[in-house]
Amino acid sequence: MSVTYKRVFRKNPALKDGTGKYHPQLIVWGKSATLDTLAQQMKESSSLTLGDIRSVLTNFVTAMRAELYNGHSVNIDGFGVFSLSATTGGVDTKEECNADLIKSVRINFRASSAIRPNLDPATTRVEDRIDFVDLESQLKKLNMQGGEDGGSTGPAGGGDGQDESPL
Repeated sequence: MSVTYKRVFRKNPALKDGTGKYHPQLIVWGKSATLDTLAQQMKESSSLTLGDIRSVLTNFVTAMRAELYNGHSVNIDGFGVFSLSATTGGVDTKEECNADLIKSVRINFRASSAIRPNLDPATTRVEDRIDFVDLESQLKKLNMQGGEDGGSTGPAGGGDGQDESPL
């Protein structure tokens, strides 16, 4: 698996002289994977039908929402923990503190160590390793090949030749 990055210059806001540093920024190619995309991939390695898998995934989302809205965190073994957090306003006294101070609620996700990317170059299992590819180098390589497909090579352009999700 490989993930493409581009080099991005970021100014340091603390410095007035406009100096900064280059940072690698990961690129997401194409559209996000959908529930149907995941269901199709799961079907390929399962005896279940596509409809069965879609049903399970849809019910999973409904059940997870119910657990979160009942104040529980949801721990999916080998994947991570989902929980709620709130953005709130503050008041001076305990008596003034109430639910009206909750401005927004977010769903947080903490990945388990089993799913976190392993950046150790000594990793031997291919499915546990992510290789990073520089966008400029990748484009130069495509241009040297003559761009046989004639399609777009940019992010979300479709003709990038990377049909699989990096996750």
